[in-house]
Amino acid sequence: MNKYLGILAVILASLLWGTTGTVATFAPALSPLFIGSFAMGMGGILQCGLATVKIVHDRALLAVHCRFLIVGALAVAIYPLAFYSSMRLSGVTIGTVVSIGSAPILSAIIEYFSRDFQLNKQWATGALLGIIGMVMLAFSDNASTTIQYTHVNLGILLGLVAGLTYALYSWSARQLMLKGVNTKAAMGATFGCGGLLLIPVMLITGSAFVNSWNNMAVGFYMALIPMFLGYRCYGFGLSKISASMATTITLLEPVIAAILAMLIVGECLSLIGWIGMLLIFICLIMVTLSSLANN
Repeated sequence: MNKYLGILAVILASLLWGTTGTVATFAPALSPLFIGSFAMGMGGILQCGLATVKIVHDRALLAVHCRFLIVGALAVAIYPLAFYSSMRLSGVTIGTVVSIGSAPILSAIIEYFSRDFQLNKQWATGALLGIIGMVMLAFSDNASTTIQYTHVNLGILLGLVAGLTYALYSWSARQLMLKGVNTKAAMGATFGCGGLLLIPVMLITGSAFVNSWNNMAVGFYMALIPMFLGYRCYGFGLSKISASMATTITLLEPVIAAILAMLIVGECLSLIGWIGMLLIFICLIMVTLSSLANN
């Protein structure tokens, strides 16, 4: 039962995260670096504040296993900068699918080398389909009727960086939990430290934030709903299921992102892009079933 509650929590987090790309388009004056640093930074610091008692209680364990905390904090700081820049350069759909679509494969590779994951043929087949799907999506023509993206390849590269850092902070937070650190303490410390690292970026790139109520509304929505609430759900899920399984379930995020991008932003994909997305979703099913078997 706990495993299924964890799965449901990660699904809810994915639904919330799926709104971020489209919401970000409502504040084009804001730098993607500011949106990422403000959303993840403020959300992380808020998580840390609410988990202060748990963090203090588990401070000895956090100190002993500080290597996981350091890796997680650095990954938290890099992830939003790469993710939101990827969406700005290549579009909401491609940026989200590459970032989130690459994370489960990278997460499983990390867990494999740390001996937390057992590779099997079903996972390998699903991962291969996911890689093919991402390549097809990456090289498909973006047929948006309202926006032309001229730096798609750079956006894809940044999406892969986002996928790697997403996998890293999920793995490191999970490792802290497995070492006995309370879930709230592990997530609060990891995201709080990462949030502190993002403050300089926030200050340097945030000159347009107070120029309009619209900009501030977008910023606070990002910080409070998908980042704070979403990662509370994700942290609960990580305490019940493996990092590779959790990151795989979040492949649901691109579905929401793509639907919203087409309905609201005006993006649309070519046939090759749709086939690529279908392969990614087949990858989701195969890798999830494989992860359930391993767990």
